Amino acid sequence: MSKKPNILLVYTGGTIGMIKDYRTNALKAFDFSRILEKIPELEQLNCVIKSISFDIPIDSSNMNTQYYRDIVEIIENNYNDFDGFVILTGSDTMSYASSAISFMIENLHKPIVFTGSQLPIGDLRTDAKENLITSIEIASARKGEKPVISEVCLYFEYKLYRANRTTKINAEQFEAFASMNYPTLAESGVHLNFSEHYIYKPSEVEKKIIIRKNLVTDILILKLFPGITKNVVKSILNTKDLKGVILETYGSGNAPDEIWFLNLLKQAIAKNIRIINVTQCSGGNVIQGHYETSVALKQIGVISGKDITTESAVAKLMYLLNENLTLDSFTFYFEKPLRGEMSSK
Repeated sequence: MSKKPNILLVYTGGTIGMIKDYRTNALKAFDFSRILEKIPELEQLNCVIKSISFDIPIDSSNMNTQYYRDIVEIIENNYNDFDGFVILTGSDTMSYASSAISFMIENLHKPIVFTGSQLPIGDLRTDAKENLITSIEIASARKGEKPVISEVCLYFEYKLYRANRTTKINAEQFEAFASMNYPTLAESGVHLNFSEHYIYKPSEVEKKIIIRKNLVTDILILKLFPGITKNVVKSILNTKDLKGVILETYGSGNAPDEIWFLNLLKQAIAKNIRIINVTQCSGGNVIQGHYETSVALKQIGVISGKDITTESAVAKLMYLLNENLTLDSFTFYFEKPLRGEMSSK
């Protein structure tokens, strides 16, 4: 008889961990060590659940790379004692945080499932209970002796996504996330159905996990819009200590082909600033050279983000900048899928 999987709940903050004080109507953080009192249904799951919380839970708007490191260190310190991890964070920055964690952990052979909610766990109509229960069920799921999931995922409103493919698309609806360029990994209905064809398959040889905690944060996002001026672009690209730029372009990677704009990008690249071309569209692919307005970007050394999301591009840029790669090597690794964050073609 196989033992029950051990699952670690990690609460960092966010709506899911809030309950209402009915005397004041104010929301306050919930004590996750008493999770079974609030959700007795968890006892029906075929696993052993333990929890750990940040000393001071944070609002998702305050999420930053130091908190990424805190999450990764909790996973690192408990990796050998648990079979899966469920990370509870605020949904507003969940795609950013979960994407970053996917790059910070290499050779992952266990599930890490991010989830949260749009309503607090104590609300009558809350989505928190279903998200939490199913996330734990996913983290516990086994096929033979091995976990079904061995990657960083995000579960919300009946759907499991590859985390570094997600974007938050709605602040009002329970279905808050989408993965426009990659199919869902599982859907929860009467049954929990996994789409095994789309789930990452780790190598048979279980290599030791590698944790990378250092991320370079001297980056920015430059979103193009009709009428953007030379002074604005120049000011942005001359930001002190700037090392990387996510350039949000139009359609399939198109940008103005005016000489001043291209010259400013060229000067930035000459200063070893890495510039990544990512589409503003919620779905689709950057194809540099498909239209004349993107030919010049490719020629001056702008790197194609292909079908990566902005959130994942931010995480990957922070991760690769710490590796001190040449422009050619950096381009090779950025344009190559490392954690399933972009298509290989």
